[in-house]
Amino acid sequence: MKIQELADKMGLTIHTIRFYEKEGLLDDRHVRRESNNYRNYSEEAIERLKLIKKFQSIGCSLVELKEVLQDHDANAQTNLEIIDWIRGKKKEIESKKEEYDQMLETLNKMLEYRTLLMDDPQKAQEMLMTWHASSSD
Repeated sequence: MKIQELADKMGLTIHTIRFYEKEGLLDDRHVRRESNNYRNYSEEAIERLKLIKKFQSIGCSLVELKEVLQDHDANAQTNLEIIDWIRGKKKEIESKKEEYDQMLETLNKMLEYRTLLMDDPQKAQEMLMTWHASSSD
């Protein structure tokens, strides 16, 4: 199939597919050049792009993605190694979640302060003093 058809099927842009190809995520199993130099994508390209999207959805970077696909292609890891990788990825995401929760807490306090500032400046000042006292501990 041509690149536009593949892009439409996968909900991706042509640019994205070409980027994946350039980065080596799609290889000659997935894309072939015809005599007129047009790209022709195999059905395996669809499965490969589904796999790429799956790993991107769990926060894999391009470097991680390359490693994962390389290991997948070579069938290089045991089930236990894959389980360890999944646990590590899960731990990484839980850590990021904690960071985001702290950011949201700070933003909520900032919003509460700014809203209170309009309605009751005295209470807003008290809140600010309490906030600064607790953050200097």
